[in-house]
Amino acid sequence: MNQAFPPCRGRTDWRTLYRAAILESNKEVLPQRVSQAEEAATARRREISYADGTPEEREALEDALYTLRAFRSAWQHAEAA
Repeated sequence: MNQAFPPCRGRTDWRTLYRAAILESNKEVLPQRVSQAEEAATARRREISYADGTPEEREALEDALYTLRAFRSAWQHAEAA
């Protein structure tokens, strides 16, 4: 493993944060949940680009990041309207 990007110890699994974000119903908390999930998924994507990662997890990360960006765009559009 490349030591320039060691595993993020002590962080919550990105999948847990992703689920929390997409299931959040409180619109005041949603931006924070989405940001946390995006940060964790981006960190994991960085980790597996330098280490082991399955093609399935890579695809799941890309799908999750796409979905989180769509959530962000949708609520920003709704706020502007």
